[in-house]
Amino acid sequence: MKTSKFGAVPLAAALVIAMATATAQAAAPAATVVVLTNADRGRTVTAAVGDDVEVRLTGYRERGLTWSWSLPQADSPDVLKRTAGTVTPAGDARAVFHAQHLGTGKLTATRKCRPDPGKVCPLVVMPWKVTVDVK
Repeated sequence: MKTSKFGAVPLAAALVIAMATATAQAAAPAATVVVLTNADRGRTVTAAVGDDVEVRLTGYRERGLTWSWSLPQADSPDVLKRTAGTVTPAGDARAVFHAQHLGTGKLTATRKCRPDPGKVCPLVVMPWKVTVDVK
């Protein structure tokens, strides 16, 4: 059987391209996920461009009152773009923000009371705020 010298060239070129792509992907730093919870209120955190900042706020229930979080918001969507978000009947709130540009943004949410029938909520609103420096 006769082999062609031209059949090996495309195969070799494909291997070189595949190796270069794999090397470039391996050299790129992996994005980090910064996770924030109720306890992070008032903090300042740092993220890199390309990182995700995940907010996980937990509501709670006591004596016929459910303390529920609002959907977290970013004051600078050009810096921190929300890519996902949800609130649950149990009062929890989750959101993911993508750090897309250099700058500083604040993430905020509020916890409010929802009473059961026949119950009364105190007039208390708990703010939650974290400053994110994207560098």
